[in-house]
Amino acid sequence: MGLFEGKKLLITGVLTEASIAYAIAELAIDEGAEVVLTGAGRGMRLTERTARKLSTTPDVLELDVTKPDQLAAVAADLTERWGKIDGVLHAIGFAPEACLGGNFMNTEWDDVSVAVNISAYSLKALAGAMRPLLAEANGSVVGLTFDATVAWPAYDWMGVAKAAFESTARYLARDLGPEGIRVNLISAGPIRTVAAKSIPGFSQFEDAWDGKAPLGWDVNDQVAVARSTLALLSDWFPATTGTIVHVDGGYHAMGA
Repeated sequence: MGLFEGKKLLITGVLTEASIAYAIAELAIDEGAEVVLTGAGRGMRLTERTARKLSTTPDVLELDVTKPDQLAAVAADLTERWGKIDGVLHAIGFAPEACLGGNFMNTEWDDVSVAVNISAYSLKALAGAMRPLLAEANGSVVGLTFDATVAWPAYDWMGVAKAAFESTARYLARDLGPEGIRVNLISAGPIRTVAAKSIPGFSQFEDAWDGKAPLGWDVNDQVAVARSTLALLSDWFPATTGTIVHVDGGYHAMGA
């Protein structure tokens, strides 16, 4: 019997097989979960095509997290389909090109606001829309972050958005905890996803991890992150919320 036998999971952020969310969905299905994916805009067809590569092809629902009507539609679908959600994965992030690549001092609010809305506020929007379904199951919300306690080369306003994302998770943990809903984050080391490749100077992250992470780090391997994420989504962390778990080979704990 798998760890997620009989469990229902909503997973966002699957674009290609290189997506961290793809590895999480794959492992969840292997562990017995029933999974629904979401896709948005021009990426919807890509998500649908990638979904067919999983061992069991899940349905893909349209979800732009900046559109309240789509959030409500997904919640209504899952209410009718399942009546509860055991876990939600937030693997959503976007920043306009102007927000990245060493342009920090020149970026205008119009671009920054897009990054903060999609990459940070969306956690509250998603958790809020699924709140009744999560409460029905004492469910878990897990988001993917990249350590926002320091300034990174090229990451710029996306780093600021991630800091807001991490703070949002703590406030959600406070407000949703009385309903039995847990909210935690995984701070992953750099993985060569489509999103990562769009960051100018991403190779600098790879170089930083090389030789400094005491457990080593493989930028092409999503499995460690997937396993840790599923652990937080499962019943095995029933009293853990508002926490950031680092899955980065130990890099975050090392000095110079």
